[in-house]
Amino acid sequence: MALPGEWVHDQVMTSDTTDADEQRDETPLQRLDRNWADLLQELRVVQTGVQLLTGFLLTLPFQARFEELTTFGISVYLTTVASSVIATGFLIAPVSLHRFLFRRHARRATVNVAHRLTQIGMAFLAGSIVGVVLLIFDFVAGQATGTTAAVIAAALLLGLWVLLPLIVRKSNADKQPGN
Repeated sequence: MALPGEWVHDQVMTSDTTDADEQRDETPLQRLDRNWADLLQELRVVQTGVQLLTGFLLTLPFQARFEELTTFGISVYLTTVASSVIATGFLIAPVSLHRFLFRRHARRATVNVAHRLTQIGMAFLAGSIVGVVLLIFDFVAGQATGTTAAVIAAALLLGLWVLLPLIVRKSNADKQPGN
């Protein structure tokens, strides 16, 4: 079942398949079920975090010192709230997707689309975290310190959430027989 624009590929099922997957002696459906279960575990962790972050951000305007924010601080706040709400939407969307596709024999589509939604949600979550760092450091120590802290946070998240997995994936691929 192809989706409009065919933006969903079988990456979850093909390019990430290794000899270890073949040694599991599982059917393609069992592999999809395992991939779905793995994705759900990851989503349980990240959904809690993004929901807490969004809830925290939504309460800030009701705090007494919120009025002390500069125009820059208000812009950062609103951008961060928007990013956090978008992240929440993308990271919860796989649940709705599953509900609508439940019992329709669409496990491959569910896994592949949920995989993409999660990646997009994680990108917006990273933006939200960087925005919160910028907002807090700017408010407490000034805009230069806030910008520096935000750049460091962005570099840290980029390193841990993108570069490290890519390095490990490449290292693992290099160790596979035939490479």
